[in-house]
Amino acid sequence: MRLTQMPSEFQKALPVLEKIKEAGFEAYFVGGSVRDALLHRPIHDVDIATSSYPEETKQIFPRTADIGIEHGTVLVLDGDEEYEVTTFRTEDVYVDYRRPSSVSFVRSLEEDLKRRDFTVNAFALDEMGKIIDLFDGLRDLENQVLRAVGVASERFNEDALRIMRGFRFQASLGFELESETFKAMKTLTPLLEKISVERTFVEFDKLLLAPFWRRGLASMIESQAYDHLPDMAGSQENLQSLFDLDADFTFESSEQAWAALLWVLEVEDAQQFLKHWKTSRQFARQIQDLLTILELREEGELSKRDCYRFELDLLLQAENLRQAQGKEVNPQAIEETYHSLTIHDKKEIQINGGILIKEYGCQPGPEMGEILTEIEYAIVDGELENDRQAIHAYLREKK
Repeated sequence: MRLTQMPSEFQKALPVLEKIKEAGFEAYFVGGSVRDALLHRPIHDVDIATSSYPEETKQIFPRTADIGIEHGTVLVLDGDEEYEVTTFRTEDVYVDYRRPSSVSFVRSLEEDLKRRDFTVNAFALDEMGKIIDLFDGLRDLENQVLRAVGVASERFNEDALRIMRGFRFQASLGFELESETFKAMKTLTPLLEKISVERTFVEFDKLLLAPFWRRGLASMIESQAYDHLPDMAGSQENLQSLFDLDADFTFESSEQAWAALLWVLEVEDAQQFLKHWKTSRQFARQIQDLLTILELREEGELSKRDCYRFELDLLLQAENLRQAQGKEVNPQAIEETYHSLTIHDKKEIQINGGILIKEYGCQPGPEMGEILTEIEYAIVDGELENDRQAIHAYLREKK
């Protein structure tokens, strides 16, 4: 098969391929970018595989960087663009079900493609637009099937993260998992405990944000992979509650997706849960905020103080999630309340601790903090103007 129209991303990278070939080596575009070109999907990263060894690649190009040279990858800097150029390679016995104990560089494209995860990710594309398909990936692409390259159990034993990647690709592409591939995934899900939680998080996060997330999640549930993810053992029934969301609903953000996940899991300590997933503090804080907003909305409308406490984007994401749950929503009222606030941050208040110390003889400590908080909420509630004279009059009246 040949591409009738080479995507612009490949056209821009063609000079890199041509320079490698002029030096006497093979070079191809490989991996997900080729698959996405065949599916007419947006192309993100253009990866290049070559028969030239890393030192040979570096001699071809004047500007390179060693970003993974021990694994055969050299970053080639071409104008304003950067391309990862990786030597054809085979891999020795895997340690910890994630990393090969050693990597051997080879001159054979076939040997390199053999180690890929799924057939639809094992294409190569030459400079003339010809597709090299050694594992019937085109047929699987046409039939919308995800099939492991070679022996499925070997691929997942080599790298157990491929199990999560399988669910993620299903969620992204909407494909079905081939029976033997899925059987191997189900059998080997305990190996997920060997994988770093950071890598697992990335795959799970991409799954939740994908357009066909229900398919990926359904396979994850059927395989019982959740039993081997942090703090999710035995959560099948709770996870299935996510399917109660509107049939066409897709998550707006990672924060919204994980808030929905924690909501159905009925997690009591969100901070601890997300700590086990090793997320950033900021991410965990936003998840907690979303959960708090959802709890407040269960009790009724949001007050001015509620809208003041949280970012407008989070308030609306929570409302969007409620709508998908079939609950009563009023995003317009929330926006109006938020925009009606005199201040959105205590730093905007026309008085501060320094003024209280200087003009009222206050001493730093809890009492002064209580006074500032009282002023803050009086302004938020609309009982006090954010004006220095008005605040002074308010304080004199309180004395």
